[in-house]
Amino acid sequence: MASLGTPAFRLYILRHARAAWAQPGQSDFDRTLDDDGFAEAEVIAEEAADQGYKPDLIISSTAMRCRQTAEPFHRTVSEELSIDYVDSLYSGTVETYAELAFADRQETSVMVVGHNPMVEEFFHRLVGKEIAETAAPFGYPTAGLAILDFDRRPTDGDYRGACLAGFMSPRPAR
Repeated sequence: MASLGTPAFRLYILRHARAAWAQPGQSDFDRTLDDDGFAEAEVIAEEAADQGYKPDLIISSTAMRCRQTAEPFHRTVSEELSIDYVDSLYSGTVETYAELAFADRQETSVMVVGHNPMVEEFFHRLVGKEIAETAAPFGYPTAGLAILDFDRRPTDGDYRGACLAGFMSPRPAR
């Protein structure tokens, strides 16, 4: 259980905002956000910044809809905020997400922008089924943002002890 002060490590898990259906001949990878998705991405970035949630680094899938979801955080938090685009988040496993999130680096606050079902599975693995289903009773929503705190620096092999510090969504749960 994370302490009340500054956590040793904070992880933000952001599912990409709502995407448009693929156009004929367009790959799933190249799908963009629809109008609602662009609005969701802006709202969640602004709400997170208003609450003081500011990652040191964003790691995003290279898929277009994830890039478009991450960009408002770059504008809202800081133009100097680094965004690393990583191909393996597009079709990676929970282990891929853990490896990227908990890599040995200097940043103590990392955001991962990815896709379902891996975002939801990763979240469940970190906080447990009961807490995950309480925070997101209808599944992990588009543009949903989980904030998890750790008392110690997790590794990709040992990331026990996550404490759900917050869960935000740009829309009410349905």
